[in-house]
Amino acid sequence: MAVEDTQPLISHLIELRKRLLNSIICVIVVFLALVYFANDIYYLVSAPLIKVMPLGASMIATDVASPFFTPIKLTMIVSVFVSAPFILYQVWGFVAPALYKHERRLMMPLLFSSSALFYLGMAFAYFLVFPLAFAFFAKTAPAGVEIATDINKYLDFVMTIFMAFGVSFEVPIAIILLCWTGVTTPEDLRKKRPYVLVGAFVVAMLLTPPDVFSQTLLAIPMYILFEIGVFCARYYVGKRRRGDEDDDADSESDAS
Repeated sequence: MAVEDTQPLISHLIELRKRLLNSIICVIVVFLALVYFANDIYYLVSAPLIKVMPLGASMIATDVASPFFTPIKLTMIVSVFVSAPFILYQVWGFVAPALYKHERRLMMPLLFSSSALFYLGMAFAYFLVFPLAFAFFAKTAPAGVEIATDINKYLDFVMTIFMAFGVSFEVPIAIILLCWTGVTTPEDLRKKRPYVLVGAFVVAMLLTPPDVFSQTLLAIPMYILFEIGVFCARYYVGKRRRGDEDDDADSESDAS
C-alpha cells in the first residue's frame, strides 16, 4: 500500500520537474536571442528619462562593471517577461488534469487575461507614467543640482514600477478568483466600494514615487479594474454554479 500511495506523488514530481525545465529552457532561449541587443534594450527602457533630462546631462555608471552587467541584467528580466505566457502555459499543463471540464473552460480565459493585463500595466507605466513622473522630477530638482542618474539604480527603479503596475493590473483576476472560490461575493465587494477607492490610493502611495501624478495614475486604473473584476465575477460565479450542478448530475447518473 505504501508503494502504491507514493506512485501518484512521484509522477506529479516528475511532471513538475518537466514543466520547470521547459520554462527554464524557454527563458534561456529567449535570453540568448536578445542578449546581442542588450544595450539597445537598455536604451529603450531609459528613453523616457533621457528625453526629459536637461541639455548636456547624461546617465552615469558608478561601478566599473555596470556598463556591461546592467544591460545584461535587464535582458534577463525581459527574457522572463517575454517567456511569461509560455511559463503560464506550463503551469496550466500541470494543474489542468486536476480540474473539472467546466473549470478548465473558465480558467483558460483567466490565464490569457492575466498575461495581457500584466503587459498592459507595464505599457501603461512606460508610455504614460514614466514621462510624467520623470518630467516632474527633472523640473523640481534644486538649483545647482546636476541630474546624473546611475544606470543600475535607474534599472532598479523602473523594474519596481513595472512590477507595481503589472501586478496592480491583475486586480480583476484576483477578484474573480476570490469570488469563484467563495471567499467573497460580487455583492459584498460592491458594498465596499468607498473603502476600495481609499485603499487604491494607499496602495498607489506605497508602490509609486512620492509624487501625486504617478500615485493618481496607478490608483484610478486600479479602481476601474476593480469594477471590471466585480462585473466579470458575476459571470464566473454563475458559470461555476451551473458547472457544479452539471457535475453533480453526471455523478448521480454514473452512480445509477
